Amino acid sequence: MMRPVVGIAAVAFACMLAGAALAKGGHGGGHGGGHGGGHGGGHHGGGHFRGHGGGHAHGGGHHRGMRFTTGARHGGPNFGQIRNAAIRPANFRNALNSSAFRSGRLISNPAARAQLAAAAALAGWSGASSGWWQHAGGGYGWVGPLFWPFAYNDLYDYTIWGDGLGFWGYGYPDIYAGIFGPYGYDRLSAYLPQQPQGRRRARGAPLDQLCGSDRRAIVGLPIDQIAAAVQPSDAQGAALDALGNASIDAAALIRASCPTQAAATAPGRLAAMQQRVEAMEKGVDLVQPALDKFYGSLIDEQKARFNALADDQRRATASNNASGSSVQSCSASAAFDWPGATIEERIHPNDTQRAALQVLQDTSAKVSASLKAACEPDDVMTPPARMAAIRKRLDVMLDGIKSVRAALDDFYATLNDEQKAQFEAIGPRRMS
Repeated sequence: MMRPVVGIAAVAFACMLAGAALAKGGHGGGHGGGHGGGHGGGHHGGGHFRGHGGGHAHGGGHHRGMRFTTGARHGGPNFGQIRNAAIRPANFRNALNSSAFRSGRLISNPAARAQLAAAAALAGWSGASSGWWQHAGGGYGWVGPLFWPFAYNDLYDYTIWGDGLGFWGYGYPDIYAGIFGPYGYDRLSAYLPQQPQGRRRARGAPLDQLCGSDRRAIVGLPIDQIAAAVQPSDAQGAALDALGNASIDAAALIRASCPTQAAATAPGRLAAMQQRVEAMEKGVDLVQPALDKFYGSLIDEQKARFNALADDQRRATASNNASGSSVQSCSASAAFDWPGATIEERIHPNDTQRAALQVLQDTSAKVSASLKAACEPDDVMTPPARMAAIRKRLDVMLDGIKSVRAALDDFYATLNDEQKAQFEAIGPRRMS
């Protein structure tokens, strides 16, 4: 049943839609039958893993009071409604402060996360219902100065559930949006923590929530569902605990890559992108060996049950997407065509600048092609194989960002201050 949320404006409608849909999936654990994502469900509060504040109870049918229920992770028939709902951004701060968001009921669902990111990305855009840098799945890769909101959640959603809506939506358009940033500096400042006022520090901006929670009940891998599915032995349980601990450490590492300042220039934005992807790679490097070790300890029947966690999600994705893929297309749309005429009109480059600009354009085209070629695999894979695919994709993303960043730095160095200002104005002016 959907309850009204007092004091939350239009954007909170996304929260209520997602909360109602997730409620239909039951309330096992901390996320109402959503993607799991946490470890503090049922009647067992407190610790989550050995070495992280308490033991981990394996086996039996009472694992932390949670039992995995197939077909409930995305809220059943309302999944498409969440993904396709049109939300007008309004009071995003209040939405982020709602109890539903803080409990993790929303961010356990990738489609709901896309709605939250969309509302945050467009907060303050008068009359805007979408932005040119929007992902095909409805979310946004850039929310103010932050690249890749909910990054860790996207990693484990694809690894465990096979749901690539979040992860595989990222690609060349995000690099393009880094070059031609959609936000002016004044808008960017609204996303960052405010300066201290007297003795009391103002409450942080939405960016802090989008970077990821520091609560273990939200950020970790769904260890309880995995354990309920595979019924691990004591030795396997120790390996599963190690995986859970690694996931907590990875989430903290990725969270630490959240920006504390707004990059006002294109080179600064690509530097922030690079830092974020590098942190994600380090996070994967922490989790991947632990996942491989745990999976390798399972017998074939247990592996089959672990693999089956993603089966219902794969079918749900296919039913909501005629292509059978969680990402509609790896190709960049016309919105990301190179704005050559606009650059010429605003900057009036000389021959040296025009040559550097051509290198930047050519490099961007090559990176776009390489990211398109490294699109989401079509074959059905195991969780370790999906994590390996994530690592490979992040490698391609990072190589592309570095290449474009080098060419951008060379071009930017040839511009005078007035030309730089004109270049930075290209992206924000596209909103109108």
